[in-house]
Amino acid sequence: MKLRPLHDRVIVKRLDNERKTASGIVIPDNVAEKPDQGEVLAVGNGKVLEDGKVRKLDVKVGNRILFGKYSGQAVKVEGEELLVMREDDIMAIVE
Repeated sequence: MKLRPLHDRVIVKRLDNERKTASGIVIPDNVAEKPDQGEVLAVGNGKVLEDGKVRKLDVKVGNRILFGKYSGQAVKVEGEELLVMREDDIMAIVE
C-alpha cells in the first residue's frame, strides 16, 4: 500500500531517539519521549492559496525535519507507524 498525501500534507517516519544517556544509562521504552525528528517519505502537490494558485512545499522527500511533540496524525501502514501532518506543523529542516 502506498500513501500519496494531498495538498500541503507530508508523510513522515519518526527517527529513533538515542536510548542511552551520555553517562551510559539505558532509558526504558515506557519512559522515553517520542522523537521529534523524522524523515519525509512523501509530499503533497502544494498548498492551494485563496486565489486558486498552488504554492509548492518547501520540504522534499528525504529531508530530515523537526516537528512539535504532538504534531500530525499517527497511522499504521503495513505494520509501520507513520505521521501525516501539514507543512505548517514542521518547524525546521535539519541540514
